[in-house]
Amino acid sequence: MTTDVTTDETNGVAADGQPIVELRGAGKSYGNVRALHGVSLAVPPGKVTCVLGDNGAGKSTLIKIISGLHQHSEGEYLIDGKPVKLGSPREALDLGIATVYQDLATVPLMPVWRNFFLGSEVTRGPWPVRRLDIATMKKTANDELRNMGIVLDDLEQPIGTLSGGQRQSVAIARAVYFGARVLILDEPTAALGVKQSGVVLKYIAAARDRGLGVIFITHNPHHAYMVGDHFTVLRLGTLELSAGRSEVSLEELTNHMAGGAELAALKHELAQVQGVAVDELPEVGDLKQSAAS
Repeated sequence: MTTDVTTDETNGVAADGQPIVELRGAGKSYGNVRALHGVSLAVPPGKVTCVLGDNGAGKSTLIKIISGLHQHSEGEYLIDGKPVKLGSPREALDLGIATVYQDLATVPLMPVWRNFFLGSEVTRGPWPVRRLDIATMKKTANDELRNMGIVLDDLEQPIGTLSGGQRQSVAIARAVYFGARVLILDEPTAALGVKQSGVVLKYIAAARDRGLGVIFITHNPHHAYMVGDHFTVLRLGTLELSAGRSEVSLEELTNHMAGGAELAALKHELAQVQGVAVDELPEVGDLKQSAAS
């Protein structure tokens, strides 16, 4: 793995302002199956880069490459402008790339503060009788959660008793505390209701405002458009769209996400079914034009 990177020690971002993480024509093949091909992506500090796509679009493969779980088989992967081939998620984490998966890697019956330090516990005392420094971990967890705007009444409560949005927020705060410069969020709102999704989106914006580069993986264009600065749409393993917020509207993003041409074909098929009203749907020509733009 190449690890010769130059960073600004004051804030952990690339000294010359370049993207922290960048893919250039990256792809991944599993034998004869090409799961990802020709995908370019740049993640600057203090921005939310949204990656959208339907099931099978290549989002999971993209996460695995960036997080170090799998190595890319084509193109380039750069961290702070230097090409890398990561051998494990630990190597990615050492370079400040943290991933928060849907299952959150928490232990439901353990208290919040214990989950905050899970795998990185603070200890005190001489070896071999070192013991957990519970007071320090509780205070640190409380302070860091409050710094992110997360106020919990009782850090002793099992994390499994928190709402889905609160658990996601704790996972985000944990990644920020342990030095994440790039935060990858894997479908954090997929199983949440409207209110709890709003909680998670709030803390995504908070992480961005603290200078992190955020990769927000989602299949919901409405959630993406609320916090996103740049939008990348994947379709069948290839790049369907790459555009900044000022370059694409929510309607256009939704059409790219769903596939404008496929929607046009679906409207035509629905028009043949009795009892299905399609008059208020967009015109076929409009959908095709949106998909081609």
